[in-house]
Amino acid sequence: MGVPAASAWRRRLWPSWTGRNLAIILVARGAMSAARSVAGVVTALYLAAEGFSALRIGELFLCVALTTAGLSTSIGLLSDRVGRKAFLVVVPLLATVAAVLYATVRAPAVLFVFAAAGSFGRGGGAGGGSVGPYQPAESAFVAEVVDPSVRNDAFGQLSFVSSLGALVGALLAILARPAPGVSGGAATAAYRPAFLAAAVLSAAAGLLALGLSEPERRRPRARRTLPRQSWHVLWRFWITNAVTGVAIGAFGPFVSYWFHRRYGASPAEIGVIFAVVNAATLASTLSAAGIARRLGTIRAIVAVRLIQGSLLIPMALAPDLWAAAGIYLVRMLAQRVGLPLRQSFIQGVADPDERAALAALSTVPAQATQAGSQVLAGYLFDETGLASPLIFSGVMMVAGGLLYARLFAGMDRKPEAAAPVLETEE
Repeated sequence: MGVPAASAWRRRLWPSWTGRNLAIILVARGAMSAARSVAGVVTALYLAAEGFSALRIGELFLCVALTTAGLSTSIGLLSDRVGRKAFLVVVPLLATVAAVLYATVRAPAVLFVFAAAGSFGRGGGAGGGSVGPYQPAESAFVAEVVDPSVRNDAFGQLSFVSSLGALVGALLAILARPAPGVSGGAATAAYRPAFLAAAVLSAAAGLLALGLSEPERRRPRARRTLPRQSWHVLWRFWITNAVTGVAIGAFGPFVSYWFHRRYGASPAEIGVIFAVVNAATLASTLSAAGIARRLGTIRAIVAVRLIQGSLLIPMALAPDLWAAAGIYLVRMLAQRVGLPLRQSFIQGVADPDERAALAALSTVPAQATQAGSQVLAGYLFDETGLASPLIFSGVMMVAGGLLYARLFAGMDRKPEAAAPVLETEE
């Protein structure tokens, strides 16, 4: 039974429809997710060691969010016109430069500018799904190289390798070995190996993308800014994502910082927690398509958001590090189901000429509200206590889930069937 079971897992992880282009995307995504995972563990801790208050860290993350929003929107609009590949190469190499400078330079202005350039602080925690502002181009590329009937499965694969990469990156966070109370040049030296690891992984992602063969696409019908054919879905995503962005900004970039401040966890301990979370949640990414087939894509997404939001409240009140880590693990199990379904659904309902534009523009309100809530979270950490940002984030996540259910009611159908049907809906 061992051999057939192993063969079944190989087919599930690497099915026959995984072509060369998708294989390159998957490996590059794994490398970039590992880089993001390393940065997600150590960036806020390093900034704190450099003397940044929680509010100032929030201000830095505000710069990151605004820059990423601008880049993501521009990449989404441009890649529908000029192609996807260039952005999959250039953006990871930009993150490489940012990581190298973080490993060597202490000037606050440099830390602000290159955190923004490298998207350090976007997302955060044990999540490896976010790979930076080129994600609209990547999502559109994947939608174009797989058959619509396996789109949910392909995005499940993408989330699986993201989790695997995040697991590796979290373990690499042990390369940062700061002594208690370390600051100044000693902090830079202590965190340097972790940032250099992120640089190497980001460079690998960009160089791998050089091997992609971009499929031919029909020319867009007109040169326009807003995706007119997909407007019926865009405004709904704007409303729901704006609320969800508030929730993400209030907690996502501060996960490692919160574990450190609340329980005194070291980078190595946080890295182990994130590695365990990523290992435990690997299978949930591959189960996303099956869950969507049973519940429906929209209902699955809503359920995930309600679970994510609800669990932040007991996590904020957990009595010790390992109780909080256990709740966080359960929360991430749900999050890993929702990510590929959201990506697949957006690509499924988009007009083929507007896939990257819709993926980018749908997140603009989320990135704007996320930017503001990061500063608010920094203020709350400094002035009201360590639990209040998590509770606030949980309430807003639940509200976003309920809005999603309301605005997408009656549209709960498979993404592969949705593209031609929803031209005048949603």
